Amino acid sequence: MILPLALVVVVLAAALAGWAALWAVRDRPVVLNQLWGAAVVEAALLVQLVVAIVAASRGPGPVEHGTFWGYVVASLLILPLAGAWAFAERTRWSSVVLLVAAVTVAFMQWRMLQTWGIS
Repeated sequence: MILPLALVVVVLAAALAGWAALWAVRDRPVVLNQLWGAAVVEAALLVQLVVAIVAASRGPGPVEHGTFWGYVVASLLILPLAGAWAFAERTRWSSVVLLVAAVTVAFMQWRMLQTWGIS
């Protein structure tokens, strides 16, 4: 269940990154709808947290426990922090901040799968 959920998070984060990149290229700041998109990605990350806790309690769990849970916590914090920064920064750079955060979350999914022993 970890792999399909990670793929969903990657697709959502990539879509958010593409949207933010389009806004950055157009020299526009983040709009509220993009922050709602980040909230959708964050909701998927929260579901992933619950699934990971259940999977770790039922089976062997991640190969590298500390690294895996560090990535889980960090990925949960990145989008809210970037969203707050993007909301406060009303220039095109707010879109760049959201873009970097979404790409980081997508990359962290790959690393989480590696530390779980998948891939």
